Amino acid sequence: MNEPQHSTATPHPPIEWRWKFFDDLTTAEVYAMLAARSEVFVIEQNCVYGDIDGLDTGAWHLFAFGPGEPRPKLAGYLRVLLPDENETDIRIGRVLTTADFRGIGLGNKMLERAVGHIAEQWPNVPVRLHAQAHLQGFYGAFGFVPISDIHDEDGIPHVWMRAA
Repeated sequence: MNEPQHSTATPHPPIEWRWKFFDDLTTAEVYAMLAARSEVFVIEQNCVYGDIDGLDTGAWHLFAFGPGEPRPKLAGYLRVLLPDENETDIRIGRVLTTADFRGIGLGNKMLERAVGHIAEQWPNVPVRLHAQAHLQGFYGAFGFVPISDIHDEDGIPHVWMRAA
């Protein structure tokens, strides 16, 4: 009799996806978004900058919530800025995975969802992002190619990339 094979891999936690325009966010979602951005970009990366830049109110926000008590924990987040009078491209920004949910491929799933949603909702509109330079390979896997030289942004090397 054959015994069932058991995987030693850690199972991925269930993820709840929420894609919302700013006006539809709950106060808890806004709090989770700002807390995670502060934790990742300001504290972890030791980068003091003006995160609240006035662009959130016109953006779409993708949340990935994982299990947590007493309520789900924010596992990943990004925002999507639509073209406006100053910018002709859609822009993906503030991409993050929180510490408790790193190493499970959540960043890949988040970018897949975002790129797919953008292509469906706003076909043929160019998409770009301002990536930390060491993540060029990650974003390159989603069709983004560098369109600028590497430059300093708040003490961290960055590069502009556009979906090819």
